[in-house]
Order: sequence, then structure tokens, then C-alpha cells
Amino acid sequence: MKHLMSGNEATARGVYEAGIKICSAYPGTPSTEILENLPQYKDDVYCEWAPNEKVATEVAYGASIAGSRSFCTMKMVGLNVAADPLFTAGYMGVGGAFIVVTADDPSCHSSQNEQDNRHYARAAKIAMVEPSDAQECKDFVALACEVSELFDTPVLYRTTTRVCHSKGLVEFGERREHTHAPYARNVRKFVCTPAHAYANHPLVEERLKKLEEYGCTRALENGLNKLEMGDGKVGVVTSSIAYEYAREVFPEGTSFLKLGLTFPLPMDLIRDFASRVEKLYVIEELEPFMEDQIKAAGIPCVGKELTGPLYELNTQLLRERVLGRKADFRTVDVTPAKRPPALCPGCPHRGFFYTLSRNKNYVVTGDIGCYTLGCAEPLNCMDSVVCMGAGFSAGMGIAKSFEKEGVTGKVVFGVVGDSTFFHSGMTGAAEIVYNKGRMIPCVLDNRITGMTGHQDNPGTGYTLQGDPTALLSVEKILTALGFAPVLTVDPQDLKAMKAAVDQAVSALDAGQQPAIVTRRPCLLIKRDKFRKGMCHVNADKCRSCRSCLRVGCPAISMENGKAVIDRTQCVGCTVCAQVCPFDAIEKEEN
Repeated sequence: MKHLMSGNEATARGVYEAGIKICSAYPGTPSTEILENLPQYKDDVYCEWAPNEKVATEVAYGASIAGSRSFCTMKMVGLNVAADPLFTAGYMGVGGAFIVVTADDPSCHSSQNEQDNRHYARAAKIAMVEPSDAQECKDFVALACEVSELFDTPVLYRTTTRVCHSKGLVEFGERREHTHAPYARNVRKFVCTPAHAYANHPLVEERLKKLEEYGCTRALENGLNKLEMGDGKVGVVTSSIAYEYAREVFPEGTSFLKLGLTFPLPMDLIRDFASRVEKLYVIEELEPFMEDQIKAAGIPCVGKELTGPLYELNTQLLRERVLGRKADFRTVDVTPAKRPPALCPGCPHRGFFYTLSRNKNYVVTGDIGCYTLGCAEPLNCMDSVVCMGAGFSAGMGIAKSFEKEGVTGKVVFGVVGDSTFFHSGMTGAAEIVYNKGRMIPCVLDNRITGMTGHQDNPGTGYTLQGDPTALLSVEKILTALGFAPVLTVDPQDLKAMKAAVDQAVSALDAGQQPAIVTRRPCLLIKRDKFRKGMCHVNADKCRSCRSCLRVGCPAISMENGKAVIDRTQCVGCTVCAQVCPFDAIEKEEN
């Protein structure tokens, strides 16, 4: 029997079948659903949400040192956070298999850059495996474990948004339990002192040579690499989702060398393949990762001069750029409705940003989360967004710049969410206190990791597997770090929100180190019920002033010169009613 599964769902199944026992991750699109699909196997597989990607990598690697097969996942920018342990693990090697998923995001569908993480495998000198469809997502996990243990290396398991979220038919196998020798201390292998690292480097280089030989031989036998010979006129070296596109676009008779083990490249295999075709193409997304290495080996090929280094590929683009065949589209004179991203109706963050937006002397350094949308019209309440945790740290830099440049009258508010606070905000908070930053850190606590789909975190009181656990207090942590006063407020109470902001600013002017915690659960959390009636506009009272539109709620619009509220979207948060100067917005109680 075959099952229709996404690549992420299939990867989770592959984890189970490969005998992996320990899994850790921090949620990040497009990788999130892998860990979300593992609790169904919790009798055999331990899985957890870690506070951040570095911790997840270290937990998984520790399990590998103990002898278990282990696995961690993250989106591509998460690997920037986890790079420290990954590079060192590359020098030390593994106990049980150690697999690190990096889910890349060509075209920046849900990411702040378009980095190509294949370069991490090369920089860390570790093996890299890339599946191209759902079946391979499942099957290649076990093969990656084989490579990891055979060559004593971490394996970077690279997927992309299309591989993660596209669905295909998957044939299941049985779980194969992994057994390992009893744990024994191995200081020479797993204590990475400079002397040990120095001695390990030659071993790492030798390992890469053996991996390259494996790619030319055993990887062809087990299906990691695949050779499909045609008539010999055109040959294509490709991998990942680009293989699916190329297979559909190139004409019958084309030869394909489809690589699943993409670092180190099996250069002898590629050279032999190139000698058997008249013209060689390299088809890959983003950087010319394979192409540059192939050209450096003296093998003539064409690739990025045709396909380009930006964004996702697709079949249409390949036909146009490689084969010169433009799609024959029929033009339709219809302009689709614009739907810019916006905070959800009733979002607890709206009241916070509305309050800050009323004072143009407030500088707001944002972060990665739902609340990033505070930058959008009509709130326009964000000056920077860099990466997770920079809401505090970048704010500190701006505050110090203002001090040195003699800028007065400005107040910096650094913003992170609750999950981001535990991820990388606590160190930024320590920075503010330690170095006496003239700024106000704000934790927007909606009791969940909202942007990636409502995953638990250390502030929710639940684990990934749904078990009750310790609930870490943001206020107590801020107090322990030295912030005072720490003000907790319901952001949908606009009067209380403004009072908290004013009090914090006064405390800052008085030489204190205040912090603000806004707390109201996200309306989409299934275990909480906060919807209590809806709001409606009394048309007789409405004066068409449009004040209600300034809160940016998607449920509010104007019709025939009067404000109206869409009953299918309104959740009764009353922020718009508090803003209306004519009391034209009224609450309907259940």
C-alpha cells in the first residue's frame, strides 16, 4: 500500500523506519512538519522542541555520542545559529548516526534571505544528502544513517520548500532497530581540544576522499545517485527538486546523472558521464554549487549562464531559459485583488503596535515572528528586522548610537515574541542590563510559537508530545536579569497599554531599567477559547473619520462612506471600539 504524503511527512516516516531514537528541533518553515509528525511514533522515537537550533543540534549530537541514531531539523537560517556545534562535530565524528536537516527556501517564501546551505556541507567538510521527492525523503533517511556511521560523519540532509511541501506516493517499510555497543568514554574522539582537532583534520580530509569514492560506486547501487543514459546527445547533472523539473522539460533521449549524495561530488562519475554525452548541462537552484566544482575539475558544462542564480526554478522557466521555448499564455484582463499580509483579526499584537505608532519619537526594533507585520500599513511601527533575537540586540546598538551621536527625544523599544525570547532574546536582554542600554525591551507573549503554526515552547507549559511541563516565567527571568519595573499588560486594553508604555518611559528617564511583557493568548490556539461576541458599527453614530482603519484589522472596511465590520472575521477584541472617538462601534455579547 502506498500513502500520499508531503516530503516532511515522509521524512518523519523515514526517521521511524531508520531506527532513529532521539530527535530535536526548533520550528521553522519549511521544516516544521517533520517534528510535528513524529509524536505518532513516540513509543520508539523521543522528539522535542528545543529553545533554539543550536540547542537542538547539541542535544541530537549528544545522543549520537552516547551511541543512539539521532536527528535534528531546522530551516536554513537556523543552521546559522547551529553552525558552531555542526562544524566541530564534523571534526569529531559520530557515535550513532547524526543527521541534520536544513530546509532551504528558494524565493524567500517565508524567510529573510535566500541562502544556499549546500555551502555549509563543503565548509564543515561533512557529507550531504538531497532527496528530490517524497519517496526519497523517506528512503534517504536510512541511507544517510548508513553514510554517517560508515564514514564517521554528520550528514547534512538538505531539502527545499518544494520538496518539503509537495506531495507524492510513498511506500512504507518496517522499522529497523539500531543497536550499538555499550557507551564508553572516548576523550580522544569527543573532547575537541585544539590538539585533538589538529590531529583530526587529516582524518577529515581522508574521509572526504573515501566519500567521493562511495559516491561513484556504492551510492549508485543503493540509489543515492542514479544514472539514466539516453541517446548520448544531451546530458544533465542535477539534484533535489531541480531533477523533477529537468526530467519533465528535457526531450526524450536526454541522459541524467541524478545526485542524492551531493557533497562530496563524485567527480570521477561525473567525468565519465560527461564523456558519454555531446553537451552537458548542470541544472540546480540558487548558487552554482555543483557547476563551479565541475568546471574547476576541467569538465565543460553550461548552467547558471542560462538558469540564473536567483529564486526557484520551475518547468516553465527551464523551457524558456534552457530550450528557448516560451509558454503560450492567453492574456486575461483581470487584476487579482491585493491581499497584503496583515495581523489576524483580534491579534493581541495589534494593540501594542497601535499604541507605539501614536508617538513618532518611538523607535521600534522588531524581530522574526507574526509581529514582524507591525511594520506594515497602517501601523508602520517598526524600524528594523534582522534575525531572531536582534529585536533586543539591534535596539541596543541603535540606543548606543543615539547616545554617542547626541540624538535626544528618541526612545527605543526592542521587540521579541515569547518563543523568540527563549530562543535568543535572553542573551540580548542580558546585554541591555549589563551594558546599561537606554531602551525598553518588550516581550509580546501570545503563549505560543505563532508564525510557524502554533508549536509549544518553554513558556507554554506543554512539550511537543503534548505532556504538561514546567512553564517558564518571562517576568521572573527579566527580573532575575535585573530589569525593574517589569510591567505586564493586556495589549488589547488600550488605556492600560498606553499607561504601561508611559510608565516604562518615565522609569527609563529616571535611570531605571524597565521592561514590558504584553500577554494575551493567540486566538488560534485550540485549547483556549477567547472569542466572546463580535463588534458591529452603529451607522447612525459613525462619522466616517476612519480612525478605526488605523488599527489595521482585516475585518474593518468602508462601505458607502461608513465603517463596516465583517462578521465572518471579527473576534470581538474591541480594539477598534476603543479607538473610535464617537462610540460608534459596539460589542455584541454572546
